[in-house]
Amino acid sequence: MRQKNEIDERVKELNEDFEKRAESRKLLERNWLLNINYYNGNQYAEILPTGEISDVARRYYWQEENVYNHVAPLIESRLAKLNKIKAEVSCLPASSDASDISSAEFSTRLLRAVKENNEFKKMIEEATFWAEITGTAFYKVGWAKNKGMCVSVEDGIYEGDVDLSVCPPYEIYPDNLMAKDVDDCMSIIHARAYPVEVAERTWGVALNPSTVSVYGMNTAEPVSKKRQAKLNGCEMDGYVLVLERYSVPTKEYPNGRLLIVAGDKVLYDGDLPYINLADGRRGFPFIRQVALLKPGSFFGGSIIERLIPIQRAYNSIKNRKHEFFNRMTAGVLLAEDGSVDTDNLEEDGISPGKVILYRQGCSQPQMLNFGEVPSEFGEEEDKLLNEFVTVSGETDYLTNDIYKGNLSGTALNLLIEQDNNRMSVTTESIRNAVKSVSEKILRLYKQFATTSRLQKISGDDGKIMLTYFKSNDISADNIVFDLDEEQVSTLADKRGLISDVVGMGLLNAENGEINESTRRKILKLLGLEINVNIPSIDELQKNNAIKENGNLDIEAPKISELDDHNIHIEEHLRFALGDSSLSESNKRKIIRHIAEHKTALTE
Repeated sequence: MRQKNEIDERVKELNEDFEKRAESRKLLERNWLLNINYYNGNQYAEILPTGEISDVARRYYWQEENVYNHVAPLIESRLAKLNKIKAEVSCLPASSDASDISSAEFSTRLLRAVKENNEFKKMIEEATFWAEITGTAFYKVGWAKNKGMCVSVEDGIYEGDVDLSVCPPYEIYPDNLMAKDVDDCMSIIHARAYPVEVAERTWGVALNPSTVSVYGMNTAEPVSKKRQAKLNGCEMDGYVLVLERYSVPTKEYPNGRLLIVAGDKVLYDGDLPYINLADGRRGFPFIRQVALLKPGSFFGGSIIERLIPIQRAYNSIKNRKHEFFNRMTAGVLLAEDGSVDTDNLEEDGISPGKVILYRQGCSQPQMLNFGEVPSEFGEEEDKLLNEFVTVSGETDYLTNDIYKGNLSGTALNLLIEQDNNRMSVTTESIRNAVKSVSEKILRLYKQFATTSRLQKISGDDGKIMLTYFKSNDISADNIVFDLDEEQVSTLADKRGLISDVVGMGLLNAENGEINESTRRKILKLLGLEINVNIPSIDELQKNNAIKENGNLDIEAPKISELDDHNIHIEEHLRFALGDSSLSESNKRKIIRHIAEHKTALTE
C-alpha cells in the first residue's frame, strides 16, 4: 500500500507541475497558433479573451473578405535560403598523437554515418520550419535500446543506437520561461501524446486510453471559399499523454532525475540517463534552435509576429478597393420610395438591356456617380508592400520597380549580402544547434558503446566500410565546422573561390599536382559528385590496412597476395607508433604482421 501511495503522489506532483507550466505559457501557445493560421491563409483569425482562436465576424454581409497572403511566400523564401546552409562538422584531434588523430577521423565519419542513417538533413529542415513559424524548435538526442544491430533474434535484444527527433515548441515546458537556453533550466518537461499501443510497446506498461488535446485542424464549422479552416486545439481518442520531466543534478539527486508518467502510472523514475555534457556530466537531451532571439525569453520569436499587422492592413485596403470597384461596376441605383420594384432589382441587379419600370409621376431612378478610384488606395497598397520587404528583409530584385534597371552588379551584390546578414541570428542558431547535436551523439556513443560494435561508415572515397569500434575510439570534445562559410553563399560563389584557390596552386602537393583525394573534395564542393567515388588503388590499399588495424581485437591480420606491402607497412607503423593506448597483445600482433610484409618484399 505504501508503494502504491508513493506512485500516486509522484503522478499527482508531476501533473500539477505540468498544469502550472502549461498555464504560465498559455498566451505563447495562442500566439504560435495565430502565426500558423496566418501562414495557412486564415488571416481573419483573432485571439479571443477566452484564449481560443476564432474568426472576426464581418460587420456587413457585403464586405469583401478575400485573403492576399504575403506571409507564406516570405517564409518560404527564408526557408529556401536557410535550407542551403551546409553545417557539416568535423572532429579535431586533441593532440598530434596518432591515436588522437585516428580517433578524430573516425568520429567525423561516424557522425556523418549516423546523420545519414537518421536523415538528419530532413530533421534540420523540419526544425527550421517550426522555428520560422513559431520562433523555436528543439532537437532531442536520446538512446533507443530497440535500435541498432540485433544481438538475439529470439529474445528481441538489440545493441541500441542513437535516437534523433525534432520536438515542436508546444511539446517542451521549461521551469523558467526567462531562461537563456536549455542548460539554464533546472528542469524541462517533454509532453507528447502517443497512441496507447505505441506507449505500451515503448515502456512495456499497460495503459488506459484517454482523450488528449492536441493541435489539429478544426473543421466542425462550415468553411467558406474565401477562408481557410482555422487551426485550433482538438481532442484525440485512444491516445495517452506521456510526461517526461528531466531535472538537473542536485544534492538529493546527484545524477539528476528523470520521471516519466502516463495517465496514473509511473513508467520510469531514476537518474538522468545520458552523460551528454562536457567533463562527463549528465544533462538534458534537448537542443534549442530559434529564428529570432527575444530578450528575457526562453522561446524565440518569429518574423510572422511582425508581419501580421501589415498583412491585416494589406487585406483591408485590397478588399476596400475591390468594394469600390464593385460599386462602380455593379452600380448603386438612387430611386424614390415606392417608385420601382425593389425586390426585383435586389434579386437580379441591373443587367445589360434591362428595362426598369418606375411609377408614373415619380422621379426617374438614377445611378449614383462615385467618380474615379481614389489614388490613396494605390499609394497605401504600395507602402504596405514596401513594409513587407522592410520587415521581412526578403527583397525580390527582379520584380521590384525600385531596383529594376537601376543597380550595377556590385550594388546588387551588396544588397543581397545585406539581406543575408539580416538572417545571421537565424543561421548561427542553426549551426550552433547542429554542433550541439553532434557533440551529444558522440558522447552517447562513448557512454553506451562499451563493447565492440560494428558500424557502416563512408571513407573519403565514398566507399562504405564495416568497422569495429568502441567508446575509446571516439572523440567528442573538439568539434568544428568543416567550412566557416558565409551564411547562404551560392554555388556560383563557391565555384569562383575554388577556381581562384586552384589557380594560385595552393592545393598542389609536393610534386606540384593535385592529389586524388583533394581532387574529389574539390569536385564535391563544386557539386560534381558523379563518378568521383571510384577509389584509386593506393586508397584501397590504405583503407584495407586501416581496417586491419581496427580489427586487431577480433583477429590477427594476415598478408594477402593482393597487398601493396610498402603501403601496408607504412600504415601499420603509423598505427603502432602513434597509438599510445595500444595493448601489448595487439602491439605484438602488428609487429609480427609488419615482419610478414617485410619478408614478403624480399621474396
